[in-house]
Amino acid sequence: MNQFREKLLSNLSKKGCDEIRHQFPFQTDDEIEDILFQRYRQDMGNTNANLKQSIEKSKSSESYRFIPQFHFELPKNTDSLAQKLREEARTLFLQKRSKELLDNNELKLLWSLLEKHHSPPLMGDEQYINYENYCKVASIAGEKFKRYLTASTFARLVVASSYPGKISVMSLFNYAMRKVWLQQTRIGLSLYDYTGQGYLNESDLESYILELIPTFPQLEGLEKSFHSFYVCTTVRKFFFFLDPLRTGRIRIRDILTCSFLDDLLELRDEEIPKDAQEMNWFSAPSALSVYGHYLNLDKDHNGMLSKKELIGYGSGTLTPIFLDRVFAECLTYDGEMDYKTYLDFVLALENRSEPQSLHYLFRILDVEHKGYLTAFTLNYFFKGIQDEISAHRAEPVNFADIKDEIFDMVKPVDPTRITLKDLISSGHGETVVSILIEFHKFWAYENREVMVTDSTAAEETHNL
Repeated sequence: MNQFREKLLSNLSKKGCDEIRHQFPFQTDDEIEDILFQRYRQDMGNTNANLKQSIEKSKSSESYRFIPQFHFELPKNTDSLAQKLREEARTLFLQKRSKELLDNNELKLLWSLLEKHHSPPLMGDEQYINYENYCKVASIAGEKFKRYLTASTFARLVVASSYPGKISVMSLFNYAMRKVWLQQTRIGLSLYDYTGQGYLNESDLESYILELIPTFPQLEGLEKSFHSFYVCTTVRKFFFFLDPLRTGRIRIRDILTCSFLDDLLELRDEEIPKDAQEMNWFSAPSALSVYGHYLNLDKDHNGMLSKKELIGYGSGTLTPIFLDRVFAECLTYDGEMDYKTYLDFVLALENRSEPQSLHYLFRILDVEHKGYLTAFTLNYFFKGIQDEISAHRAEPVNFADIKDEIFDMVKPVDPTRITLKDLISSGHGETVVSILIEFHKFWAYENREVMVTDSTAAEETHNL
């Protein structure tokens, strides 16, 4: 890059600033430099169109001197020079932002200053600091610390404080550490944002996760052959919940504000309780479990799941009608489901109360693609439940009763149809979906009063 810069400066000097200034006497230094740069790009083999556009813009009305440019097009794939320039500028910007962050020694200095200037007396074992001493710490610490010790920060923390006019030293320090961590993570994610637009596509996030794996002690036991499956398992959760409309990209801001990144970076801890690992989707035991279930379902060992194989998922009571719709709506290959599509399926069924899961399942339930469910739609899926009831020789259930219960639970704006918004707003989306697609869940719902009575009786017997 240094060789390129030297060559650029050399060529710019050859173009002759005096000549350009004579041609364009009203242009600023920046505009003159832009014209020189465009001419150099022409010599490098770029199209004349960009040069002409730049010069014409410079010749145009003087109002352009006062109206800032607000739209910058991304460089084309064929414009290697512009891409290199953009990449170098973005790298330098991220390096500058990284240097503005507090390092470990500076964090230690902040803690010692807060301890030294805390405001007595101690409140139990915890130290507090008033605004006067807070300002004193900010002035002593130096310019780099001022962005963490602002008046607005004190005001936000004092609202949650137990003592009027004072904030907890520990709360303030934790805030500073959290802010540093978030900024470090944002910079780390931005390094993979090759377009610099604040988004990551699937391959960008996969690269980020893959390079994080060696830094996680909790993943040291994973075989390298499983790394690609682990990355896929991890990335799918981010995209399932942060990109429900399937745009193929997610905002870095959304990654930072969701709780998934905390769960992922928890794997840096040397020791995590077993139950916590099982609850963490990103842990090695969890990822191995999900992939192990996929392999167990794959009876013919071809790496894909057919409709017949997927029916064994979970309790094994998902109705064939529902599975038909899954394979009709989801991406398949010759009628079979790959691991990535299976992960979306698992995330939807394991998190049925979440809006993103209801969005996924609603798309499957919406047979007529009308954007709402009618009594006809509900009956279409409930026939699968009725077939299971007959197979288990259980007492028949009248669809009209179930339909009325569903509409009573959801209370849709239009009493004849249920939209996705109605389903989410009702707070009963998980129940409605479950009783339509899975016999085991329907049976539990239908016998909920009996189960509660049995549970209460068992508890009373245990107490006696």
